[in-house]
Amino acid sequence: FRHDLTAAGVDFVTPDAPGGPPTARSLILVTPDAQRTMNTFLGACVHIGPDDVDEQVVASAKLTYLEGYLWDMPPAKEAFLRAARIAHQAGREVALTLSDAFCVDRHRDSFLELVEGHIDILFANEQEILSLYQVDRFDEALQHVRGHCRIAALTRSEKGAVILSGDEVHVVDAVPVERVVDTTGAGDLFAAGFLHGHTQGWGLEVCGRLGAVAAAEIISHYGARPEADLAALAKAQLG
Repeated sequence: FRHDLTAAGVDFVTPDAPGGPPTARSLILVTPDAQRTMNTFLGACVHIGPDDVDEQVVASAKLTYLEGYLWDMPPAKEAFLRAARIAHQAGREVALTLSDAFCVDRHRDSFLELVEGHIDILFANEQEILSLYQVDRFDEALQHVRGHCRIAALTRSEKGAVILSGDEVHVVDAVPVERVVDTTGAGDLFAAGFLHGHTQGWGLEVCGRLGAVAAAEIISHYGARPEADLAALAKAQLG
């Protein structure tokens, strides 16, 4: 795990845990319609706590990205809040992905408090944002989230994505693929593309289009790791 991250250019400074459960893993069953069922073991992830947050790393990063999956354990909540405080004190940004509609159902009240008080950029798919605000229509959810965080990037599968920032709204079309093989990682890659553009200072529509390009690549094959050069794909499609 460490090798693969560092090989991808990530400055991975987290030391190995001296004992306890192993690294998390997930068994993903993909059906012919490209949908998937996940059997996930969170492993060492559930032991993350506030002491694991490196103040220097967070304060020096342009943006800190938080995964909603880790909100189940109280120490992880403390770690999230500590990281958000450090980032904001340093004038940095904090992003959150809601991760899963079931996760939202379990933690709706505390997620709402987190989004309203600590999050600059929110990522969610349509099901997750409807669950967060307990509404049936997407346009209703848009009105709610508009006042709760500075930027919301909401994905809608083949319908593309909607990017909100105050009164600014961008509808981003999905990038067509020859065949959707496996949707694992689509949301993660959308966030990756979007945040790459955002940290470069590019406009919201371009950020959304970068996310769409990255998501399209990942759903065209099995597995959640890109098999193509995403920078080259983005340049070819966006110029």
